[in-house]
Amino acid sequence: MLAPERRSRADVIAAAVILVVVVLVATVIWARSDARGTTSDVADSPLAPPASALSVPDSLSELWRSSDAGSGAPVTAGGAVVVTDDHSVRGLDPATGTQSWAYTRDVELCSVVSAWDAAVSVFRDDRGCGQVTELDGSTGAREDQRTNDADDPVRLSFDGTYVTELGSTRLEVWRSDLVRTLEYGRVDAPVNPRDQPRVGCTLVSSASASTRMAVLERCPGEKGLRLTSMNPAPKDSTVPDVYGSTILADVPDDASTARVLAVVGDRLAVYLPASGAEVARVALFDGSANFTSAQAVSVPVTTPSDATVSSDVVRTGSVISWWTGDSTVGFTQTDLTQRWSIAGTLGAGAVMAGQLLVPVPGGLAVVDPATGVASRTLAVDRADYTGPVAISVVGTRVFEHRGSETVALG
Repeated sequence: MLAPERRSRADVIAAAVILVVVVLVATVIWARSDARGTTSDVADSPLAPPASALSVPDSLSELWRSSDAGSGAPVTAGGAVVVTDDHSVRGLDPATGTQSWAYTRDVELCSVVSAWDAAVSVFRDDRGCGQVTELDGSTGAREDQRTNDADDPVRLSFDGTYVTELGSTRLEVWRSDLVRTLEYGRVDAPVNPRDQPRVGCTLVSSASASTRMAVLERCPGEKGLRLTSMNPAPKDSTVPDVYGSTILADVPDDASTARVLAVVGDRLAVYLPASGAEVARVALFDGSANFTSAQAVSVPVTTPSDATVSSDVVRTGSVISWWTGDSTVGFTQTDLTQRWSIAGTLGAGAVMAGQLLVPVPGGLAVVDPATGVASRTLAVDRADYTGPVAISVVGTRVFEHRGSETVALG
């Protein structure tokens, strides 16, 4: 019989050294990990989305208010009103304003958008605004996550199918599991350098639908802005599938308000400011970025094309409402023709019970979205605040974003 193996003193010392090294390495990894700097407080019970309003109320009064560093309409997801600060995303009960859940990082928050009943939150790292976490709107629980190269700042938008992250040099499109379906523009260390159709361009504006992505960009050596139409989900996310691209020679490349307003089916609507003999207009293009028609715009347009606010264009079901910085303009969803305009407004508005609530000085105008006719105005006391007002509707309550606050009305 063989004698049992005996551990020598050297074996014990070696095992101890290995254990110490493993513990030290694990400690260093944990200390530097995202998890160490993250606090996730999920809801004790899920928030339930309230029933839709059957009618617009006769009056509104303030219910509660909360600080909110967001730049657009109040984010609502899965029954929660989502507010933010430099490092946190918080889900509030829409009835009371009490905190239901919170997600906090030790890095700065870039932006949040509501999509798929979740709050898609993007945080900043040394590669830009590229750390993405999807938070369930009803509980705040973490769902999908991703990390990618990104610009800083970025603008997030949701078209009902995809979320787009747009920066000045790079664009990404994500589906509901946060898998990237498209990258466009700047690509660090590309495997195939010629996969992108152009290099060195500045991305000005974008809009999308389930089958089209439209991008307005400024490219070196080109006289005028360029409009490009492409597939938001090509076979290979790193190789854009471009349907067509057109240089808008009559639009100077330094135009500060030119922008893609909307994509409906295979139609693209682009605001083009006045230049030379051309008046300001909304130009319509087909799915291959070919010009088809134009409509003159007679109201002032002051909203910059590179604004990070994504709530100045609102889809209401039958019309698209656009706030120009001075007026609210309605376009049909079917063919993108202009139907009406309302001067002296403070925002694009939101839909309640089939009516469009448009913020105006002193209140909310109740507007028929088909005609643009206001039947009445609900008085709202905003005290000394006179700036832009972006609104969201959850059930029978209206939420206004004013400056650095979200205010609940009901």
